[in-house]
Amino acid sequence: MREQTLHDPASPPVGESRAHVLDVLRAAPEAVGVREIAEQTGLHANTARFHLDTLVREGLAERSTEGRGRPGRPRAIYRAAPSRVPAGRRSYQLLAQMLTGLLTEALPHPSQAAVGAGEAWGRYLADTPSPVQRIDTDEAVRRLTHVLTDVGFAPGLAQDRAAPVIPLRHCPFREVAEEHREVVCSLHLGLMRGALKEVRAPLGVDRLEPFVEPSLCLVHLTPAQQQADGTA
Repeated sequence: MREQTLHDPASPPVGESRAHVLDVLRAAPEAVGVREIAEQTGLHANTARFHLDTLVREGLAERSTEGRGRPGRPRAIYRAAPSRVPAGRRSYQLLAQMLTGLLTEALPHPSQAAVGAGEAWGRYLADTPSPVQRIDTDEAVRRLTHVLTDVGFAPGLAQDRAAPVIPLRHCPFREVAEEHREVVCSLHLGLMRGALKEVRAPLGVDRLEPFVEPSLCLVHLTPAQQQADGTA
């Protein structure tokens, strides 16, 4: 059960009770025990313990053992886990939309600027090989896939070894990209090009094909010499 369903008015009584327990934990100034939760919620102690342990498993609460300053067996105490509400993500999304909108309006060639900025970040994010290490096609694809995974693109296995195509199953900036595709997709294109350049890959990114399906973009790679010659 996710946090959202805890406060769903249509939830069964168990969900409502667990939501009440979570509310009490969040309002408590310090960690509390099962008895305090039971008293404040009107639940039986065993029921309160069940809900508390479930919240711990779901990552919504934290359990610890009280210090030994009191007589008897140390009791388990609970506190609400740090909030995981999505407001912060919404704020970053809004900031991204504002900045990409600003770039689009302020720069004469926003897509070119985005490619350049992406290349710089791609070089920064890539794992630079040693001067004597030779990077072949397979290793280049592996390193690029690693960068894309870290950023959150959920890349799939490359198709066609001669001219690899990497499917991207998730765009971590999809909402912004849908509104400012020229900037965001160019930034991603530059990031991948920069990563491959940093590892001295025999491949380059020919093009990024965005949203061929609602949750799928395709990265088309090509031999680096062809890309440099403009023959790809």
